[in-house]
Amino acid sequence: MTAHPVHRTLAADRHQVPKPFRSFAVRSDEARHASDARTPYGLVHVVQTAFADAGSLASLAAEGYSRVQLEAFSDIDYATTTLEDLASAAPAVDDLIGGIAEALQLTGVLGDDPLGYRRSVATRIDYLASCGAGFHNDVSRHWSRCLFWLLALDLADIEFVMPHAGLRLGLAPGDLLVFDQTMAHGLCRPADHGQAVAASFDAGEHCHQIFLAGELPLTDGQWAALGAPWLAVEEHARRDALDLMVAEFDERSGAIKRPRALRDGMKRSTCHVDESTG
Repeated sequence: MTAHPVHRTLAADRHQVPKPFRSFAVRSDEARHASDARTPYGLVHVVQTAFADAGSLASLAAEGYSRVQLEAFSDIDYATTTLEDLASAAPAVDDLIGGIAEALQLTGVLGDDPLGYRRSVATRIDYLASCGAGFHNDVSRHWSRCLFWLLALDLADIEFVMPHAGLRLGLAPGDLLVFDQTMAHGLCRPADHGQAVAASFDAGEHCHQIFLAGELPLTDGQWAALGAPWLAVEEHARRDALDLMVAEFDERSGAIKRPRALRDGMKRSTCHVDESTG
């Protein structure tokens, strides 16, 4: 454990985009951005945290595993928790919420106000458990205006991979990850060279992983400050953008399925908002 958190940023903006497209764009299913899109956030942040010792991470992991169910490769399960339950599971950590918020503040994604990070963390924390993870993205509902954070509690021999950004990142317990979940991502074995291979998670030790997880909702101004402003879909159409809201990914490689079938997606007439919801 280091004396102070160590923050690294990794570029995730040199996208490998399938033809006939030249860029990616994130559309929304919220009415306020029905006719808009943004570019994906071009950085991944990883913070090696220092606020929880190995025993506390293990205790939190044990509590989380008791609330989830995993059966096969690429299973992902969430379990809600409370601040009181987290404090009970890790009594040696004086201020778990403050520790996570301090680590998140190093990324700067919400600006400089420390209260914004603490409010976001305290609003909701989940346990997220996995058995590896085939490539997928998370865009629907309100997630187009969020970034995700994950605090690794228990894992071994794991890489976080974003295939279209050429990013492979080894993770260890205590690492806190912040990323744009609208880009395809998965959890792979380093020996599989960026592929999500089911057989690598079938048996043996360390088949399962568990994290604390949360969302960082951003205002329009905060997205603009990160270089990913919401713009009219016509602007993204001029950039030959592929709509990540409707993209499907090969679970093993992350390759986008049938990209030519998505050619006409960046139009106002293809708004994803259900009109009945207003």
